[in-house]
Amino acid sequence: MRRDVLDLRAFYASPLGRAAQTMVSAKVEEAWAPVHGLDVLGLGYATPFLKLNRGARRIVAAMPAAQGVEPWPDSSRNLACLIDETTLPFPPALFNRVLAVHALEESGDPLVLMREVSRVLSPNGRVIVAVAARHGLWTHAEGTPFGHGRPFTSHQLKTLIADADLEPTGWTRALYVPPLPWAAPWADGVEQLGARLWPGFAGLILMEAIKPVFALKAQGKRARARVFAPVLAPASQVTARRSRSALGGTPHSS
Repeated sequence: MRRDVLDLRAFYASPLGRAAQTMVSAKVEEAWAPVHGLDVLGLGYATPFLKLNRGARRIVAAMPAAQGVEPWPDSSRNLACLIDETTLPFPPALFNRVLAVHALEESGDPLVLMREVSRVLSPNGRVIVAVAARHGLWTHAEGTPFGHGRPFTSHQLKTLIADADLEPTGWTRALYVPPLPWAAPWADGVEQLGARLWPGFAGLILMEAIKPVFALKAQGKRARARVFAPVLAPASQVTARRSRSALGGTPHSS
């Protein structure tokens, strides 16, 4: 069962949630900035990390029906919508960028969801998927959204993305700070130290993939050579026939 949108909003309004937002947003900005003129989709509960994408041409926050939806960025200019995660209400190849956060862990069918992401992603478009790391501390913290649902290893996530006809291009980790409220003020320092000293304890895995363009090569086919029968006989044969006619018969062998 998915976490309620009100619970997600409350978490990201807390000191620990704001620290998580800062750490993850830095990774997304590093990978994508700038996105001016591009079409961006935030899937799951990605709105805390979409503020850096305000320069995009189009930006949509799609939230699963089981989670619920809230107006974003505000009620007067709402860019959020409620969706069925197995059938996204968008035409194929609409978005250049897709950011999926709190999307896969509690999905009823992660592969179907990723195939829908692949469908709405444009050729050479890029997607970042953020999931709770199986061996991280955050997956055991039920007071956070990352402590619910299905955590992943990097290999599991890579396999899932590849099965959706997307090509993983790189991955990184985030959230080394312990999922404790008192640790939030030191999140930045712990993040830098943890990446060097204990990478396996990260709370989050972020993996980027692209939608490849498959070029179809023309295949040659073997064709029969057309052989034309000569309309006129060779000149030597015509001369020989005329000579035999003039002698009044055909030559005989001796």
